[in-house]
Amino acid sequence: MLTDRQWFLCATLLYGLGMMYSVFLWRKGFRKDDRIHYFLLLAGFALNTTAMFMRGFSFNRCPVNNLFEATMFVDWSAVGVYLILGLWQKFRFVGAFASPIFLFLGIFALMPGLDHQDPEGQITKNWAVSLHAVLILFSYGAFGLCAVASGMYLIQERHLKTHNILAILSKLPSIERLESIASRLVLAGVILLSVGLSFAPFLGQPDRPLAWYQDAKVIWSIVIWATYVGVVSSRYLWRFGGRPMAWALIACFVFLILTFSGTNLMSEMHQ
Repeated sequence: MLTDRQWFLCATLLYGLGMMYSVFLWRKGFRKDDRIHYFLLLAGFALNTTAMFMRGFSFNRCPVNNLFEATMFVDWSAVGVYLILGLWQKFRFVGAFASPIFLFLGIFALMPGLDHQDPEGQITKNWAVSLHAVLILFSYGAFGLCAVASGMYLIQERHLKTHNILAILSKLPSIERLESIASRLVLAGVILLSVGLSFAPFLGQPDRPLAWYQDAKVIWSIVIWATYVGVVSSRYLWRFGGRPMAWALIACFVFLILTFSGTNLMSEMHQ
């Protein structure tokens, strides 16, 4: 019988096949409603879900106790949000742009040394800690798809500016719709992140007192939250949008991905 890591490896391979197949969608200019890519990611999502349930039930806790589990959960949540969006045909090709992110997260999670075994998992057996972690990881998934929608916006805008025929023949949503999708996803991400962080003051460990300003992960989380809140506030207060907002959302997510594991390792409370 396959282990949870092996199930997740199979899911990652399917995400890789989805990324390879997306090349053909790019070459066709998205002129055809091809469901094969959607079902490849759906199959990967099913295997990803199997891996998470096996890990959770085997240790009887929420599977977000180390970097492997957390990254697997982020991958699962991002793919899940895409699959919901993909139920509408006009949003289905978001997956062709998001597949590289799904594959990257899968490969990163499977790197040696990230799956530090803690069968007891006393911290994440606490429902408040589990909810805190799950909400924050869901927000990361929303931010990832938000960056994907922003990338699609930039590509579609460039095609329109250069009078590229692909902008007319492709099935990509209009730049107005893409901007609206990105705005809603980043707002949803900020709400999830805000609720998740609101649990933090109640999760202290009496036997390990540590001021928040001494923990790298806490400071990093506040910076991430403040940055995304700034983007959302600028969007609704000062009509910040279009190309600048798209680049800002992509830059924010790239920063989040590149610093996520490092701040975990630097954090005494989250390590």
